[in-house]
Amino acid sequence: MARSLFLVLFAVATLLHGSAAQTRHVVGDSTGWTIPSGGAATYTTWASDKTFTVGDTLVFNFTNGRHDVAKVTKSAYDACNAATTLFTLTSGPASVVLNQSGEQYYICSFGTHCSLGQKLTINVVNRNSATPSPAPQPSRSGSPPTASPVPTPTQAPTPAPSTVPAPAPGPSSGPVTFTVGDTSGWIVPSNGAAAYTSWASGKTFKVGDILVFNYQSNTHNVEEVTKENFDSCNSTSPLKTYTTPPARVTLTKSGAHYFICGFQGHCPAGQKLAINVTGNSATSPSPIATPPSATTTPPSPTTNPSTPSPTGSLAPPPLNSGAASLGLVGVSATLLSLAAAFFY
Repeated sequence: MARSLFLVLFAVATLLHGSAAQTRHVVGDSTGWTIPSGGAATYTTWASDKTFTVGDTLVFNFTNGRHDVAKVTKSAYDACNAATTLFTLTSGPASVVLNQSGEQYYICSFGTHCSLGQKLTINVVNRNSATPSPAPQPSRSGSPPTASPVPTPTQAPTPAPSTVPAPAPGPSSGPVTFTVGDTSGWIVPSNGAAAYTSWASGKTFKVGDILVFNYQSNTHNVEEVTKENFDSCNSTSPLKTYTTPPARVTLTKSGAHYFICGFQGHCPAGQKLAINVTGNSATSPSPIATPPSATTTPPSPTTNPSTPSPTGSLAPPPLNSGAASLGLVGVSATLLSLAAAFFY
């Protein structure tokens, strides 16, 4: 009876250990969350060798009243725009639980702290995507048949997976609508023309896409002009003029496009936008190369119809194993311990 109780307690402890396998990342390590002397590269370098998983925690150490932590969108991150944030934490140390996968962006919203490098971007992956589930399968095949999985490395002609990524370039995207300046809109920016240059720098504009200019009526307008008039902020002979907000401009041809506000003094103060428009967004030539590789792959599956599952099980485990592998070991140990408890 005592032995059964011990095994049950061991199973519970193992399960608890696996569930607590999240990682706590202290942003900047001993440097903390501050204006770094090395600029934005400081936090980029800090994050480069780390794996961030759903359930992990970021800890921002900073002095209250001098810094904060604001989670923002990518466009706000690129432009260091803290006008609209997803959330803001003002008390340090601030802990942020990573509850979703994908890219996440954090800045300090104080003054020019973000533009001086106090900004962090990370990519968060799902924990279950890192679970090395194929590992137990080779032992399932039993000791006598272990000779059969041995040939599988020689049968590992992996052209079959190569046919999968080939169709990836196939899908074509439709027209994209861009809101100029995002939440700031079309205004006289506080930091001059660099505001709209930064907004456009990370974007690709294609024929058929739409620009939306949000502004207050009778306070601003949108004029499409030539490069010479753009450079000199001359609005005497615009190519097109839009006076009713929100102004929607469909990009009908490729090449450089120039927009200014025609109200007195607005363009010299930075209310101007230059973009480059590329051709249509349809991209489908690359899938043509896939039929040759597809024709070469059928012979290899026909040679060993019974071995696809061992080949899948011999795939190398993913790089992010730490916490997930502990969780799997915990679950396996739990099942074995409970089974032993019933037998004893």
